[in-house]
Amino acid sequence: MSVQTKLRGLYAITDSHLIPRARFVETVEAAVRGGAMLVQLREKDAPREEIVQLGRAILEVTRRYGALLIVNDHPSVAKDIGADGAHVGREDPSVTEARALLGPGVIIGASCYGEATLAVAAEREGADYVAFGTPFPSPAKMKRTDIALSIFQEAKQRVRVPVLAIGGSTRANAGQILAAGADGIAVVSGVFGAPDVEAAARALAGLFPA
Repeated sequence: MSVQTKLRGLYAITDSHLIPRARFVETVEAAVRGGAMLVQLREKDAPREEIVQLGRAILEVTRRYGALLIVNDHPSVAKDIGADGAHVGREDPSVTEARALLGPGVIIGASCYGEATLAVAAEREGADYVAFGTPFPSPAKMKRTDIALSIFQEAKQRVRVPVLAIGGSTRANAGQILAAGADGIAVVSGVFGAPDVEAAARALAGLFPA
């Protein structure tokens, strides 16, 4: 399966409030086993060395299953881990800076909130995918940007890279998001907040063609 295909599927984002540290790696493995093609390691408060160690352990899992590991916010941490990529937002290093640090073969994603112009700029700078959020309320995104589903169709008309939805995606509403034009869905609580992580991931991954 190509990288482009994996970027058009289920993207599971970790949350330290939902995943017990003692079972972090095995919980991520359950999501990947269920069909998550990408995993984003999202650690806002942990020390850098702890994130690197955790990332290297998760990388062993994602490599085993043929999935991809993306690190949120910190391209330099992604480089230390040897991850497949990094995801940056407006308060992080730019796509240009991330690309200069990580090189041409590494995936770089960019948060574009609710603005298609940001996606155009991110693609121009070398982003491999762009993400918009949040289309529906999300317990993992307390500071959310409300966006209309029409943003996905607008973005698809203006960029060539995969367009992802982040925040609030569930089995009940994911069909609406994909019908609106999104190529993939990035999910936090819909996977890691479920009582059966593997089953939740499998249900969402089943929305995408094999």
